[in-house]
Amino acid sequence: MNKIIIIDDSSTSRITLEKFLTKNFSENFEIVGICEDVESAKKAIRAKKPDLVFLDIEMPNKNGFELLKEIKVIKFEVIFTTAHTDYAIKAIKANALDYLIKPINLKDLTIALRRYENKKILKDNKDTKVIIAKTGNELIKKIAFSTDTGYEFININSILFCEANSNYCRIFCADGREILLAKTLKNIEEQLVATNLFHRIHKSYLVNLNYILRLNKSGSLEVELQNGIKLPVSFRQKDKFLNAFKENVEKK
Repeated sequence: MNKIIIIDDSSTSRITLEKFLTKNFSENFEIVGICEDVESAKKAIRAKKPDLVFLDIEMPNKNGFELLKEIKVIKFEVIFTTAHTDYAIKAIKANALDYLIKPINLKDLTIALRRYENKKILKDNKDTKVIIAKTGNELIKKIAFSTDTGYEFININSILFCEANSNYCRIFCADGREILLAKTLKNIEEQLVATNLFHRIHKSYLVNLNYILRLNKSGSLEVELQNGIKLPVSFRQKDKFLNAFKENVEKK
């Protein structure tokens, strides 16, 4: 559960944001503090150790930027909330996750929280280690993804395909799970090719040969997986992929 503190001198703004969060996001977010000034906010942050802070900018005595300066180590994400648009550049320089204009609406709030969750996923996965263990000469066909408490082991053959996303990689599993890793597709490929199950078909895709249902040759070549997803095969990868696919079929 992600802990939230709301800091705003406007009671209307505090109540509105609290209602939005409680009604729509209570499964993943918990409000652990509501403050109306900087001094009470500092105490709440020390006591509650929030993951995310909604911070008003203009408040009596001290503003939101001054609050951040007075906190030596910031271990939470900040979403600024303000009725003024002229603080955007300053908010960016303060490494804010987002900047919401009052009155806050549900759509903008949803986007901001989604941005927080995506950033948290990438942060949690930054030290992910991809491991293929061996017992004697036999491959243990599992892959280990790091979690807060250790490693989650996934059967490699349950992975349908991997998709490049800039410096990240999204892994799609047969049970519908999607795992986002702070690793390039090349990093993942280097680990998975040893199993002889996976082959690069495109600069953006690495597929499990066992899940290919058919090859479609009308127009450009593409593979269709057992779940109906279709992925393109690049001209550069075409010959190598077809040879690997043929060898895989012959082994069965």
